[in-house]
Amino acid sequence: MSKSSNKAKLAMAQSFASFMDSGSQSATVIFYEGTQPANPEVAADSNNALVTLTFPEPCIKQVTATYVELHPTDIATVIKAGTTTWARIYNGSGEVAADLTVGTDIALANTNFALGGSFQINSFKIRP
Repeated sequence: MSKSSNKAKLAMAQSFASFMDSGSQSATVIFYEGTQPANPEVAADSNNALVTLTFPEPCIKQVTATYVELHPTDIATVIKAGTTTWARIYNGSGEVAADLTVGTDIALANTNFALGGSFQINSFKIRP
């Protein structure tokens, strides 16, 4: 498929969000420092994990004509100080759903995390 309609892309975004809800646990997103793996099949270095956020179930808040919005994550404590460069989303089964490059795929107000600080994602929109 070289080009998809906006409606088809939105359906894919909904399907992605549903994949996030699969499994017995809640979906999570872990923010890392350092070099992002070449693809989601490559294991992440747990020593580079800065903070783990958990989505509620179901994670889909609303579907609009242009995006799928997820509910805000919980508030989590930063376990390691550092500058986040990428994040990995895991579904409720612990399977990798996606890798996101900070600044390209995901925008953060502040990429420098302080040890013991609190972090939360208030707005998470998947755009086709």
